[in-house]
Amino acid sequence: MKGPNIEVLKSSGERVSFSMDKLRNSLKRSSADHELVEEIVEKVKEEAYEGITTNEIFNRAYALLKGKKSVFASKYKLKKAIYELGPTGFPFERFVAAILKYSGYHVEVGVILQGICVTHEIDVLAEKENRITVIECKFHNVKGLNCNVKVPLYIHSRYNDVKAHWTSIKKENKKLEKGWVVTNTRFTEDALKYGECSNLYLLSWDYPKEEGLKDRIDRLGLYPITVSSLLSNREKQFLLSRDVVLCRQLVKDKFFLDHLGISQTRKIKILDEIGQLCNI
Repeated sequence: MKGPNIEVLKSSGERVSFSMDKLRNSLKRSSADHELVEEIVEKVKEEAYEGITTNEIFNRAYALLKGKKSVFASKYKLKKAIYELGPTGFPFERFVAAILKYSGYHVEVGVILQGICVTHEIDVLAEKENRITVIECKFHNVKGLNCNVKVPLYIHSRYNDVKAHWTSIKKENKKLEKGWVVTNTRFTEDALKYGECSNLYLLSWDYPKEEGLKDRIDRLGLYPITVSSLLSNREKQFLLSRDVVLCRQLVKDKFFLDHLGISQTRKIKILDEIGQLCNI
């Protein structure tokens, strides 16, 4: 059977009905026009079969977009590109720090702070107008894994320990304002309830509504280097190892492309794609 009457297999192992609307909405985020979106939806619908995986659907839609315009494909693969920052969470921490930096914060990564009980290594420390935000990042490099309530519970206890010590010494008259938990996946309902109840700010792929990671990235043009459809995996890993996490950074540090031995013709194409992505 075709179209919405078939079931697709998610990365979590769950089987769900094929949704053309879900595919259509994800394609719209690529900036492709209405006609191209509908063309791809119909093509994928025709080729879909019972038990097709969501990854196969993504790969087919991605290939069709790339065939039209590489920048469309790059925007479409944003969620997957964040997974590709792995396997460790460190590049994700730097990515989150970069988003906050472009949002007007002064940021530090991997900061040691003293608590009342023990010391804590904080993933990202962000400061704006003498207000300090303590940010912990929970990165998953496997699809289908969400953050359950144990994550905000654990991080909230660490934040309270740091805050108790900070308050006791009144450090530099700077206020420790809030604790954050940032993940590249999603939070469970219990995790969201706990975050709201404990005044812990939770930021995930699509939460809070219209302020999730995907919204901030699109709004600010802060795409990770891994979205590029023109760079190879080896080239992306080289750039990440040189702390080039954002596409915007590559525009500034384009000499890294020379270090990789990339031809002038290909270099122009890569920088053109990135310029379109970041509106530079």
